[in-house]
Amino acid sequence: MKILVTGGAGYIGSVVAHRLVEEGHRVTVLDDLSTGFAEAVPEGADFVRGTMARAAGILGAPGTCDAVVHLAGRALIDDSVRRPERYWQGNTTESLTLLDAMLAAGVGRIVFSSTAAVYGQPERVPIEESAPTVPTNPYGDSKLAVDLALTAYARAHGLAAVSLRYFNVAGAVGRFGERHTPETHIIPLALDAALGRRPEFAVFGDDYPTPDGTCVRDFVHVADVADAHVAALRGAVPGEHRIYNMGNGTGFSVREVLAAVGRAAGRPVPARDAPRRPGDPAVLVASNERIRRELGWKPDRPDLDTMIEDAYRFHHGLRGGGAR
Repeated sequence: MKILVTGGAGYIGSVVAHRLVEEGHRVTVLDDLSTGFAEAVPEGADFVRGTMARAAGILGAPGTCDAVVHLAGRALIDDSVRRPERYWQGNTTESLTLLDAMLAAGVGRIVFSSTAAVYGQPERVPIEESAPTVPTNPYGDSKLAVDLALTAYARAHGLAAVSLRYFNVAGAVGRFGERHTPETHIIPLALDAALGRRPEFAVFGDDYPTPDGTCVRDFVHVADVADAHVAALRGAVPGEHRIYNMGNGTGFSVREVLAAVGRAAGRPVPARDAPRRPGDPAVLVASNERIRRELGWKPDRPDLDTMIEDAYRFHHGLRGGGAR
């Protein structure tokens, strides 16, 4: 297939694009490089720098392109609260521009990177796709709006759409790994502390109702996420919008993450306890039964140590290593 991958110069996008190239697909990456890196575009993929305004030209005439994998967007929760306009524009408006370009070009298949943030504060865990969608920030709002649009476009225009609601993505695949500016994700922050690139790691809250008092989160390997996109492309059904949680189905606490980072780095992670952050749920874990059942996907790399060892190798080599 000829596939357009938006956001394919970012962390997850680069791994997905790489996987699709490996599968033998003809891949074009569209990315404005606001958070991505040109060197992360995999070999064998074409690259176009720009926003969704360029999608129509890339998709071309009807019959030219077969599918879209849409990963471009903004994903910082705190920033979305301070500057919601960036998220309504960058996530919702840009996605609608892409959908309209797809209609004009006759492209009828899309896989969309949604988020577990649409669930807000969950009533029950593990979280199923049928759980209420009550986002607590503009980031989650903007992603949920796209999910709702996909449902409407599927009904009205026969679009074959799949939304993958990511939980916490971790790990690396060779030279394709996680790097953000600023960095906000737990595993890269812990790795930076272990590698001496920051003085310490802050543990926000040690009095949660969990086995060790710290928050529990679901981490899934980025290579497994890429495999899920391949399965979603194959399993998309015209006229339907299917939604799947993209998680490991297992929770790991903050202290378990720090211990695994310490094992990978060969030294303890310098850490300090800090007050809870407002709004942090004690436990966020996905139910992945639906995607297992309907698409035949399962996480092949569910072990936390494997995810962190892969991430460590990427981060250790990214800027000349560090203490070990």
